Amino acid sequence: MGKTFLMLAFLAPLACAPAFAAGQMKPGLWEMTMKSDAMKNMPKIPPEQMEQMKKMGIAVPEFQDGGMKTRICITKEMADREEPPVMDPSTGCQPRNYQRSGNSYSMDIVCNGADMKGEGKAKGSFSGSDNFTSTYDFKGTMHGQPVNQHHESSGKWLAADCGNVKSYGDMKPKK
Repeated sequence: MGKTFLMLAFLAPLACAPAFAAGQMKPGLWEMTMKSDAMKNMPKIPPEQMEQMKKMGIAVPEFQDGGMKTRICITKEMADREEPPVMDPSTGCQPRNYQRSGNSYSMDIVCNGADMKGEGKAKGSFSGSDNFTSTYDFKGTMHGQPVNQHHESSGKWLAADCGNVKSYGDMKPKK
């Protein structure tokens, strides 16, 4: 289960990443929802393990109905971005062929890291500046195991003030 959770923890923000680059998001508090093939069969994480992960600095999403939901803060700089966000170099994944046309966007993601190898395609569209939907498909290997995943994501703007919710860039686990 640990490897599955790590894969989901990596792919969840990645599935929403192209939306950050579409230059149409309002800054503020967003609720992100993602459903994927992997989550349908994922066992429930015991409360004590969830608490331990939170203590490690891992932003733990809410799991429900074969999906997960989390809240993140989109800064003004992130909302103004016209290019895909730079991915954590340790993942070995890089965005390629980013395209934007009107309210739609797409990009390829190529991974050639030690733990993750393969290719993916992300695409989506905005309904104004406070809603988006996207899909992400990835085929390759993670930790040497074959991965062929389909993810569906959506986001909705909740408020201008993020409160104590961290920005996307601050959601990485503490080292």
